[in-house]
Amino acid sequence: MKKEKLNIAFFGSSIVSAYWNGAATYYRGIIKALFHKGYEITFYEPDIYNRQKHRDIDPPDYCEVIIYEDDQINLQALLRKAQEEADIIIKASGVGAFDEFLEEEIPKLKTTKNAIFFWDVDAPATLSRMQNNLEDDFRNQVKKYDCILTYGGGDPVIDAYLKLGAKRCVPIYNALDEETHFPVETEKKYDSFLSFLGNRLPDREQRVLDFFVKPAGKFSDKKFLLGGSGWEDLEKPKNVEYINHVYTKDHNAFNSSALAVLNISRESMAVYGFSPATRVFEAAGAAACMITDYWEGIEMFFEPDQEILIAKDGEEVVKILQQLTPEKAQKIGKAAYKKVLEKHTYKNRIQLLDKVIKEILKENKLKTEIS
Repeated sequence: MKKEKLNIAFFGSSIVSAYWNGAATYYRGIIKALFHKGYEITFYEPDIYNRQKHRDIDPPDYCEVIIYEDDQINLQALLRKAQEEADIIIKASGVGAFDEFLEEEIPKLKTTKNAIFFWDVDAPATLSRMQNNLEDDFRNQVKKYDCILTYGGGDPVIDAYLKLGAKRCVPIYNALDEETHFPVETEKKYDSFLSFLGNRLPDREQRVLDFFVKPAGKFSDKKFLLGGSGWEDLEKPKNVEYINHVYTKDHNAFNSSALAVLNISRESMAVYGFSPATRVFEAAGAAACMITDYWEGIEMFFEPDQEILIAKDGEEVVKILQQLTPEKAQKIGKAAYKKVLEKHTYKNRIQLLDKVIKEILKENKLKTEIS
């Protein structure tokens, strides 16, 4: 009797909380689309970093969520459960607890009937780490996975992983979950000349200073809005209002209420390129006018000057804002909204992922029959 649905066991950072967890909305979009494609998904996440106290959503109906204590013995039992029940077992990067243990143990769950994936949501950082440390434990694990999936990165990331011995590497780019992110009425508290949302991270901070804080100093009579965790003690002009963590339910108002929304890539992402952040698609989904720092591959997703504005440094941000009228911002936002609905939803992205999963399961089955 043919099995009706494929079962996925997904070990990631968190799907219910975006608190210090930028991958949350990516996971939600991907997993919801997989569910609607006919998959059954169990998402395993550790109870760490106070994420459960800062949930954006309750456990969703499109997957079962298992929250486990920061305990290796308990985790081993969950790995056995995954091996018994799942057709596909996925370990994401940056789980935050026992990452090295999971990266080593999950390939051991391989049977003749399942497929094992590593999903790198920060490929530039992972690759840089391995390239700079020949003793890195994950270098020995890469070739043991059936496939490396990545958050983005294009050919540079694919080539780097293949050189490290990966059997195959497939980017699954960020996209829009149109049921969650959409245009809304403006809200006064989020009204601004320019808004930026992102957590404070070492390889982003200098770029935030260059692309957001310094330009804010040139427009002392305009309100600039800064959202995200960790910026409390950042020295900033008086016209920069800091609003701390912005919950997912408020992202639409945050994006819809600004004249323009700024995307600032982390340094490592910008270097590799081809890695649009989730916030780019969220902002487009809210019909916001986006200004982004430059990274190679932007035109794969949005047409420069028509659907997105590009700045190579803070001075260019200033020039763009000096010329940006509400009418022009609205026109660019509407064009970005049209493009994202046509080309860049998670329903679009999942077609490739579904194809890859089924190809690998079929290949593994054939190998078993031949042997």
